[in-house]
Order: sequence, then C-alpha cells, then structure tokens
Amino acid sequence: MTVDLEKYFARIGWEGEPAPTVETLRSLHRAHVRGIPFENLDVVTGSVPSLDLADLQAKLVDSARGGYCFEHSSLFAAVLDQLGFEVTRLTGRVRLGAGPGEVRPRTHMVLAVQVPGDPGRYLVDVGYGSRTALLEPLPMVPGLVREGAGRTHRLIVEEADSPAPRWVLQARTGEDWEDQHVFTLDPVPAPDLTMSNWFVATYPRSPFHRFYIQRTRPDGHLQLDGRTLTRTDPEGGASVHEVESGGELVELLESEFGITPPPGVAEAF
Repeated sequence: MTVDLEKYFARIGWEGEPAPTVETLRSLHRAHVRGIPFENLDVVTGSVPSLDLADLQAKLVDSARGGYCFEHSSLFAAVLDQLGFEVTRLTGRVRLGAGPGEVRPRTHMVLAVQVPGDPGRYLVDVGYGSRTALLEPLPMVPGLVREGAGRTHRLIVEEADSPAPRWVLQARTGEDWEDQHVFTLDPVPAPDLTMSNWFVATYPRSPFHRFYIQRTRPDGHLQLDGRTLTRTDPEGGASVHEVESGGELVELLESEFGITPPPGVAEAF
C-alpha cells in the first residue's frame, strides 16, 4: 500500500515539485499542518484510530477528517518515504503543561528526516496539537533559533554525553523559551507505535478523552479544548467562546474546522 500522492497533494493544496529537496520538505510540512486538522473524534466516540496506511488515506486524505499525532506523522512519513527522503520514526514525551518534575509517557510521534545530499537532519512534527507547533521543519542543530511562518523554535540537548541524549523542542513565548516535548533518537518500529497509539486512545487518564481539536490557518488558529473554543489571530490576540451543545459543536466542526464529524459526536459532547 502506498499513499495516493495526487490526492494527498490536492487535499493539502500543495502544487510544488515532488522531489526530495529541503524546499519540498518545508513547503509540504507547512501545507500539511494547515491543510489537515488535528482532532481526536474517534477517541471521544469510543474507538482507537487505525495506523494502517489504507485507513489513514481513507480518513485524512479521502475524507474531511483529521487525526492526532500518530495518524498525522504516520501518513506524512509514508509520503516522505515515497518521495525519496530518509525518515526515522521517533516518539517523545509532551512537556507542555506538565508540572515540575513530572515525567509523562511517550505519547507523541515525531520524525527525523534526512534530505538526500544534505548532511544534517530535520525535526518534522506535523501532528502536535498546539498553537506553538512547528509550521516548518527545524534543522536538528542544538541551539539554532529558527523562525518559521511567524513561530520561533529551537532544539536543546539534555545530557549530551549520555548514551541516549534527550532532544527538547522549545518555542519562544514572549521573552521566554517553553518546552514543548522531549525525544531521543532511537528509531521506533511499527509495533511500538501501535502500542503507544492504543495507550493514548484507551488509557482512562488520557487527555484525549475530552474533545481536543485544532486548525492552523494563515489567518489564525482555532482550538477547541473540552467545551472552550479559542480563536487566536496571527498577532496573538485571542477570543474565547464556550460551546453549549452537541448541535453547536457539529455546526462548528463543519463550518470552521472543515471536519465532517463521525456518528456519535453530538451525543458524546
């Protein structure tokens, strides 16, 4: 099974040259993040999202749906594989919102990508559900500050001399740097991704048992967290609205997030 690249490019509105170059990686990353929403509707309606490539194609490409990190990154990795990039699948721990000293499980999936002829690697993260997510790939050079489409990030390395150094993605928020997630560079095979995906979808204390939906657009960012809808403009100004009913939620998903909800969404709200 391979991804139907023509349909995928149409889904994200990308019209570039499908060659394994830095510019292709950059523009594809940006188009994917803006073209396919982040959402956990399968989890809140009682099912575990499939990581089978045919199912990812049917859901994220052929339908007006989105997904969370394991779905987005698995699909994007398959696209990059087909285009001739060298892709390493990784998992990490989300630090955003964690308490002091809190160690969370490896519930986030990212990619380390090598461009042919380029000696370096790039952090690719198209499935991070946050307004501080990467919009473009980040060169994996510790301390390098990179602004991409209005967002500023860097990578730092903790315990660089240890057998498994920890790479930390940070986003600039105001004058401060805020940890987003931390990962190591040991490749993660498909069975481990399947297990992590199942854990995230079924663990009783998983944050994804509440509605968590994001849409990044050139004119701003939309986030639904539980019943709270936050609209953020490119300058950082935000407005907040409380969604009152399942019917309002369905209308919101269709009109603003570009999602056709699966059965049971209104009842689960």
